[in-house]
Amino acid sequence: MGTKITPYTTPDNESKKEQIERMFDNIAHKYDFLNHFFSLGIDVLWRKRCIRILRKESPKSILDMATGTGDFAIEAIRMGLDANVIGIDLSRKMLDVGIEKIKTKGFQDRISLEQGDSENLPFDDNSFDAYTVGFGVRNFENLDKGLREMHRVINNGGITIILEFSKPKSFIIKNLFGLYFKFIMPTLGKVISKDSAAYTYLPESVLAFPEGEDFLDRMKLAGFEKLKQVKLTGGIASIYIGYKKV
Repeated sequence: MGTKITPYTTPDNESKKEQIERMFDNIAHKYDFLNHFFSLGIDVLWRKRCIRILRKESPKSILDMATGTGDFAIEAIRMGLDANVIGIDLSRKMLDVGIEKIKTKGFQDRISLEQGDSENLPFDDNSFDAYTVGFGVRNFENLDKGLREMHRVINNGGITIILEFSKPKSFIIKNLFGLYFKFIMPTLGKVISKDSAAYTYLPESVLAFPEGEDFLDRMKLAGFEKLKQVKLTGGIASIYIGYKKV
């Protein structure tokens, strides 16, 4: 299972999900700016790629886990999906930012945001046509439990699309990305967000995440089939696709 990576070293009695909630509450005011700044806007293109895959399935109901400020949910509606989206996140302050963004865009009749936990979802079995999560799976405290809940709440034949960072294999990209990810990003992130741990936790959590075939195996154990990984931008990120058996 590997070592559990958490944002903070203290207090010891805080669970990982409690620390994740605290971390995102701390950086919510700067999250959107830093997210697009550090990715040079490429994260927007990655989400669009996910939505184009999702659009082929024509889902009517979508659960967007670790929705943060709602970027994935907003992009789904903006790109024309005829669906209702429920976004779930641990961080109340991130959701508050997202709710204001959704109101500004006039999408409040199509998107609702709720505070919740990926491992204990307040929905019946077979409630959604699709489940999406962008850069949130590695924050699950219990990955396998989160994947089982993911599988439980989607309909038979439903699709899950997971966008997550991965570790590039090309020598040049690996070293350039490593330098940026491990040194430049944490330094700038600390200065701008005022949270010393958030952008140190990011590269540590990516390194600890079971990517590629290892992650697809975990999805398979949770019950998913027709599994696929799509590598993006030289392997910096990946889209993982799985279906619930009909």
